Amino acid sequence: MTNNTIVPDLLIKNARQLICPAESSSDEASFKIIADGAVACVKGEIAAFGTTEEILANVNIYQQTTVIDSGDLIVSPGFVDAHTHPVFFGTREHEFEKRNQGKSYAEIAKEGGGIRHSVRQLREASEEQLIEHALPYLDQFAECGTTTIEAKSGYGLSLKDEIKSLRVIKKLNELHPLDLVPTFLGAHEIPDEYRTQREKYIQMIIEEMIPAVVEENLAEFCDIFCEEHVFNVRETEKILTAAHDAGLKLKVHADQLSSSGGAELAAQLHAVSADHVDYISDRAIELMKKNGTVPVLLPGAVFFLGLTHYAPARKMIDADLPVAIATDFNPGSCMTQSMPMMMTIASIYMKMTAQELWTATTATAAKAIDKKNLGKIEIGAKADLALWDIPNFRYLPYHFGVSHLKKLIKSGKIIWEK
Repeated sequence: MTNNTIVPDLLIKNARQLICPAESSSDEASFKIIADGAVACVKGEIAAFGTTEEILANVNIYQQTTVIDSGDLIVSPGFVDAHTHPVFFGTREHEFEKRNQGKSYAEIAKEGGGIRHSVRQLREASEEQLIEHALPYLDQFAECGTTTIEAKSGYGLSLKDEIKSLRVIKKLNELHPLDLVPTFLGAHEIPDEYRTQREKYIQMIIEEMIPAVVEENLAEFCDIFCEEHVFNVRETEKILTAAHDAGLKLKVHADQLSSSGGAELAAQLHAVSADHVDYISDRAIELMKKNGTVPVLLPGAVFFLGLTHYAPARKMIDADLPVAIATDFNPGSCMTQSMPMMMTIASIYMKMTAQELWTATTATAAKAIDKKNLGKIEIGAKADLALWDIPNFRYLPYHFGVSHLKKLIKSGKIIWEK
């Protein structure tokens, strides 16, 4: 809210509810709902918010102002998807069918499927083909209410193809209105040609890949799949220490399939986030809270893989550790861009409330990618907003499997509408 006269580029008024998430999902008291709400935006940022009466009394509308009468829609921040793998070529529906007939994810991977299958596909594709393949998926993110995604490489697993993947992410950022936050994930798996030379591959990540990524300024983060059958804790620490020393911020795929110590290591290294954490330890929860590492929960992956062990969201939230929720969009273990669907799954299987879910998919998710001005409705925040045709904020996870989005706004501009 404000007492100054504002000349907005964009004014949204008469919102049935304005959803103002808390700073973290463990702080429900700060979560606010403003009835008959309004938001005024200037140069892509939120300049004022409050009731429609308050905002109209403090703005001067001029000829170029875009005025949206929300017509009783719900207005929220756009979703921030803090964990995605959007650069791949080809899909893996044949593996989905195999899993549903009884084969495990690990069994398929041992046969050369899984990540390594996607690696072989991506290596055959050009940058232009990867861009053409990815753009429709970005449109679908927008159609689900998402305005920012963290975007990982990880299906190249060679110097040439990891750089190619990150260049594709950079180009997608230029071509599409969504923001993509780039993450280097060269340590996603051991590629076929290094299956008997894993130490040699690790050295290549440290001595060749990381320096090349940093030299071209292609990533903000370095991530790694920390699991005993992929990269163990010792190897993870070695790679992430090199990445940190090179100037990259850290993320970890941690404790997805077992309690391997990945989340504890992420906290000890002051990683920005530890993701999956389905088997997180009590010790890791304490360390992450102490060191500010955000757990990014990926309930869609558990659901899609047909597993039953979801991350203990309630334990983390009750311990005052804020959690983020993300899709894990990828061709193997979670082929969806729908954050509303993640909210439904997390509500049912993780017992999260609607208030916690809205914050976990916006403000806390922004913290998980180190972006303080995203995922909020407050003065100075980026004007990334979603308008929903729902009766109240609790309704979105309840009425699942259909689109309730009416308009999506990115940096104060409408980028999608029904």
